Amino acid sequence: MLPIAEYVSERYSGKVVEVGIGYNWIVALKLKENGFKVVVTDIKPIPIEDVEFYIDDITAPKMEIYSDSSLIYSIRPPPEIVPYILRVAKTVNADVLIRPFGNEFYSGRLINYKNERFYVWRDGVDI
Repeated sequence: MLPIAEYVSERYSGKVVEVGIGYNWIVALKLKENGFKVVVTDIKPIPIEDVEFYIDDITAPKMEIYSDSSLIYSIRPPPEIVPYILRVAKTVNADVLIRPFGNEFYSGRLINYKNERFYVWRDGVDI
């Protein structure tokens, strides 16, 4: 299994939202396969099937997309959108998982899980 999908599957349930899905759908599809309600967003139309997709700009979000989610995550997002993801998560009381693009350093808790590294925040706040 994909390490991020495995990590999420062991710790979360219900609805999860991926911000900025782009054309890397593997985590979202694996989470759906694992029983999650998966919602994905991007700022442009993406031809993804089998998951709920919305065009959304996280800097001016449609909050109803994110409500009732246990986790908001993003795989290799541009660093400048991470504070907006954290703000949305704090508002809806969701955790955040960010898989950095390179060697970015974030204030969240650094997790090394099965040779994958990512940052996690509880309810959008440092843990």
